Amino acid sequence: MTMTTPDVLGRARDLFEPAARQAVASLFSDLRLAAEYHFGWVDADGRPTPGGGKGIRPALAVLGAEAAGGSAADGVPVAVAVELIHNFSLLHDDIIDDDRERRHRPTVWALFGVGDAIIAGDALQTLAFEVLLAEPGPRRVDAARRLGRATQDMITGQAMDMAFDGRDLVSLRECEEMEGYKTGALLAYSVGTGAVLAGADSPTVTSLERYGHHLGLAFQAVDDVLGIWGDPEVTGKPAGNDLRERKKSVPVAIAMDGGGVAATRLVELFAADVTDAGVTEAAALLQAAGAREATIELARGHLGTALDALAAVDLVASAQLELEELARFVVERQH
Repeated sequence: MTMTTPDVLGRARDLFEPAARQAVASLFSDLRLAAEYHFGWVDADGRPTPGGGKGIRPALAVLGAEAAGGSAADGVPVAVAVELIHNFSLLHDDIIDDDRERRHRPTVWALFGVGDAIIAGDALQTLAFEVLLAEPGPRRVDAARRLGRATQDMITGQAMDMAFDGRDLVSLRECEEMEGYKTGALLAYSVGTGAVLAGADSPTVTSLERYGHHLGLAFQAVDDVLGIWGDPEVTGKPAGNDLRERKKSVPVAIAMDGGGVAATRLVELFAADVTDAGVTEAAALLQAAGAREATIELARGHLGTALDALAAVDLVASAQLELEELARFVVERQH
């Protein structure tokens, strides 16, 4: 029987988390506390706590391996490595974005200090490659090479995102290019390289990477909607946080492409610090311009492209169905 998305995420977490905890436990003690706190495994005093992220990337790595005819265990090294890279980026992004809260708790830099957050992120980045190369073999080397490329793409996306801050206008094409690098690269890596460790052929890996790339674009489009209209009790961030930070997200880019009063007023609002009243006004402008619905439709379009990529190659049927369900979950989620 096919598992539901929560089941799939839970199964992947059960495989991934012990290996990830073991890897993080190898860090210097001061680094380990900050990292374990960030993952949601402990509180600020090192006491165990429930929690953690959704685990979509580890699930993709496990399912990629299974879809290619391998075992779930084949995908675990990729699951651990990609989640270490993702969380290295989050530790640094929270500093860049001046975010003081993540998952309803203070961020690492807000609690432990900027220096500790930076160096903990650095440690997770290097640890990811140690995990992949802990066992010899050409597949592991290929996985590490692919991770280096995906990490560079993610950093490129972050640099593009930061460059947008200095511009009045950003087009939807530019925004999607940035999000393809920043989010799509790691999701494509997860599912494609999970298949690599299972011994998949090149067409299978390419199709799975295409699935992951478009899933990443859908994921980020939904994230952009939640960053403006999401419920703070669910998202763990203040309402309208992306507008307060003047992010050139997909809804903003769509409105700017449309021109007119909405685009002109958004430029004016983003020219200075955005007040609570400005957040409310900007959200209303985007809603009136149809940017919210257009972003949701864009996410659904990328979902369709992702599902088409899965259908293009011969995959293990049960894993393919779970990849399809996971993709739909990403588009329909509320946090």
